[in-house]
Amino acid sequence: MKAPFLGCIADDFTGATDLANNLVRAGMRVVQSIGVPDAPLDTDADAIVVALKSRTIPAAEAVAQSLAALKWLRAQGTQQTYFKYCSTFDSTAEGNIGPVTDALMDALQIDFTIACPAFPENGRTVFKGYLFVGDELLHESGMRNHPLTPMTDSNLVRVLQAQTTRRVGLIDHRTVAGGTAAIETRIAALRSQGVSMAIVDATDNEDLMQMGRAFATLPLVTAGSGVAIGLPQNFGLDAVAGAAQLPAARGGRAIVSGSCSTATNAQVANFIGHGGAAFAIDPLRLAEGADVASEALAWAEEQLADGPVLVYATAQPDAVRAVQAQLGVAHAGEIVEHAMGAIARGLAERGVGQLIVAGGETSGACVQSLGITTLRIGPQIAPGVPWCHAASPHAKDGGLHIALKSGNFGAVDFFTQAFATLGRDA
Repeated sequence: MKAPFLGCIADDFTGATDLANNLVRAGMRVVQSIGVPDAPLDTDADAIVVALKSRTIPAAEAVAQSLAALKWLRAQGTQQTYFKYCSTFDSTAEGNIGPVTDALMDALQIDFTIACPAFPENGRTVFKGYLFVGDELLHESGMRNHPLTPMTDSNLVRVLQAQTTRRVGLIDHRTVAGGTAAIETRIAALRSQGVSMAIVDATDNEDLMQMGRAFATLPLVTAGSGVAIGLPQNFGLDAVAGAAQLPAARGGRAIVSGSCSTATNAQVANFIGHGGAAFAIDPLRLAEGADVASEALAWAEEQLADGPVLVYATAQPDAVRAVQAQLGVAHAGEIVEHAMGAIARGLAERGVGQLIVAGGETSGACVQSLGITTLRIGPQIAPGVPWCHAASPHAKDGGLHIALKSGNFGAVDFFTQAFATLGRDA
């Protein structure tokens, strides 16, 4: 069994599948682990993605988990390390991107790496160091209202510099347009100036391909999932036929949505507007001790035979802020995540075999509640979101198709599109 080329550390579960999806699209065989495995994986994968739930936890805990993942990946013989964060570069005020990058650089004993959250296929581009979401600057997009990681500055050099004592620089669009050699020359110049981290501009996939070649010799790459498009070319791989093939889909269909992003709000509204069966989770009733999860599961059991069901805590920013004002940000998030995890587990026990989970924190809670330890990556539903297949002790057939959707990803009809894709491709 050969060693994997690429070892990846993702700071949330949806981001991990997003990254794995882009690697599979390039023909790599990818295994995704939920948390750091206790032992080596019995696999011939070209890349291993370790999914952590570290984006919004205290920085010291995020560092400790990331270093444990790095140690395990290095023990598997990986050649290059990839630290994956969100394409909106969101983090707590104290960091987690900067502190984790610092710790990984120290552990690898390196003096330079890059940072690039760009994913042009999903409208995330970086120009002159500023991050755009579609046509809007990051701080003018819906991310300014994120309930856990509101982003109020679009200048990534400034954002990252506030999270590290290392010097942060920029590889701008003119350099990237000059191709691989120009990027390599710029990296050498920055290193000679004492710069240890560089934000990299990218506005299209060709930029990512040029960057991928330039980053071939970097021991550590930090990025969103977009940069992964350009890395597989460095390993001399032949595309693997059927890399995205999954078992046939079975069982009921359900959606569990905890994300309050602009995109997910629109997707929930679209599903309901087209007659979809939906059950809303009220955080205030949860806080009062009501067994809302059991209520949702009893409702779903009656609806599943008629088509997909949606259980959601998704809400508009004003409603989220009102709940947080009463319960506190952390407590509101914790009780909703716990309920969503219990609901996902209960749905699987009631025969759901095709499950969509919307939101990074929600995905983490659901995957852990379902007892999932590894994911097999399947066909892409939309940029950044694949169907996966996993063993779960709570699934009736022992296996479950699951899609972990980042809150900001997907078209307005994503839920309907996802089930149609699974029926067509899996």
